[in-house]
Amino acid sequence: MDPLDLTQRTGLPDALRVLLADYPREGWQADPNFRGLVEFWLDRHLMFRKLLNLMQSETALLLDRQSEPAHFAKRLSHYGSRFVGDLHGHHQIEDQHYFPLLASKDARIIKGFDILDHDHHALEGLLDGFVKGANAMFQRLDDRDALQTSVGRFSTDLERLERLIDRHLNDEEDLIVPVILRHGAGSLS
Repeated sequence: MDPLDLTQRTGLPDALRVLLADYPREGWQADPNFRGLVEFWLDRHLMFRKLLNLMQSETALLLDRQSEPAHFAKRLSHYGSRFVGDLHGHHQIEDQHYFPLLASKDARIIKGFDILDHDHHALEGLLDGFVKGANAMFQRLDDRDALQTSVGRFSTDLERLERLIDRHLNDEEDLIVPVILRHGAGSLS
């Protein structure tokens, strides 16, 4: 097993968190380089977490039979489409633009960007499974018992996805935010 694999790790190794020691989370908002890119980046991450939470809530309501299947499908489709589409776009911008620029700022953390890139590939497979699971549920809207079973499986998969997304986002923040705070967003153009 690879301890740096997204499904195995509990955080980035200390050697990759070297800049976090100089720029701890508690001080991010007070840093003059926080406004703009860092604030926007963290806001995007917060939006992904909120969408996952909303999907968990909608799923729980259906499992508890406190929601109608059509309402559930409409809400989950809305939140899920936004989550998948926005996350794909977010990862694409990071992989093609920000990661190469940020990696060039400090050789000590280059391996961290390789880990994050590997995460993105792993998450693509998980997102594909998420979409397939949602579509399978939507095929069972007319059979409440079959829907409940399908939603139960989906809920378990969604919890796993949420844990892995959170692990990735936390590690990404721990690696990236200190680089931007140290060098400023202007150094990334």
